Amino acid sequence: MRYLFFTNTPAHVHLYKYAVRELQQMGHEVLVLGRDYGCTKDLLEYYELPHIIYGSCGTTKYSLFKNLPFHYVNIFREVRRFKPDLIFGMGGYAAHAGAVSRTPVVLVIDSEPTSLDHVVSRPFAKAILTPHTFGKDLSENHYQFRGFKETAYLHPDVYEPSVDIRAELGLDPDEKFVVVRFNAFGSHHDVGHRGFTPERRAELIEMLSEHATVFVLDESEERRDGDVDTRPFDFHPALVHDVLAEAELLVADTQTMVTEAALLGTPAIRSNSFVGENDMGNFVELEQQGLISNVESFDEVMERAESLLTDPGTKAEWRARRDAFLADKVNLTEVIVQVALNYGSVEPIESLSRHTVPA
Repeated sequence: MRYLFFTNTPAHVHLYKYAVRELQQMGHEVLVLGRDYGCTKDLLEYYELPHIIYGSCGTTKYSLFKNLPFHYVNIFREVRRFKPDLIFGMGGYAAHAGAVSRTPVVLVIDSEPTSLDHVVSRPFAKAILTPHTFGKDLSENHYQFRGFKETAYLHPDVYEPSVDIRAELGLDPDEKFVVVRFNAFGSHHDVGHRGFTPERRAELIEMLSEHATVFVLDESEERRDGDVDTRPFDFHPALVHDVLAEAELLVADTQTMVTEAALLGTPAIRSNSFVGENDMGNFVELEQQGLISNVESFDEVMERAESLLTDPGTKAEWRARRDAFLADKVNLTEVIVQVALNYGSVEPIESLSRHTVPA
């Protein structure tokens, strides 16, 4: 069979990378259509996945919408050329490629706020797969799995550190370090949302640097922490999970990396305007399990971060919580491969069930 995967962001590359390799090893033809956004292209090349870049996009909403027509032209051309039997993706690009080519589409969706994407993509999906924590009912063909999209690549069955990351970073064996991640808020689902202000970023980094070495990953165009003592992220982006696994703490105003830290047993503090009464289901559950802190107040961010960094038992406690949490969660890569081999049919797969909105 011929399978087509869409990777519009770096997280999508991680989501599908092991499934692509496994299907290739079985003798199937596989193509990845990727967008040159962030480090997506670098990751596709690093993992040597068979891919074509259909277009580029910056970190602003204007860049996305300006390039949208060119993206679709290139996507439709490549779909007609490749002639897939089944398409996997996370939204409109994959759904519309399937509609134009009359190819079944399986969508893996994990973000409730992307309502526009849901509206324009779900009518064309043969199946929609979401985490068990997903807080919306999207359609009759909406199924759930126990886990998150990140369990496709951070489940204990598939994740192993690839390098001695401390040596890679130039750190001493017992040197404590913290990762700080700032979002650009340039995606369509980020419209109207915000994270740390430049002034608070500098204040946060200054406090963290009193307790540990600080690495800053900043997508924003408003960075103002040049006078603060930090270490640059000068390693390949494919190593970021090895970095997170060894870190004492992640503080972020973004989303995906927070879940990744939790699944690696690293405490994470998340603070942005998504946090609150209508927060996304995966972050609510991770907080209930004691793996992350969803914090609205900046003062609370500072207090929580300092408390975690000064408690010598934090890391061991979080690893134990992570192990307990993942005990009944699926390896999503296995699920994706099973769906692929079933030509997009999900009913026979035991690890999938009809979606029900969590109480």
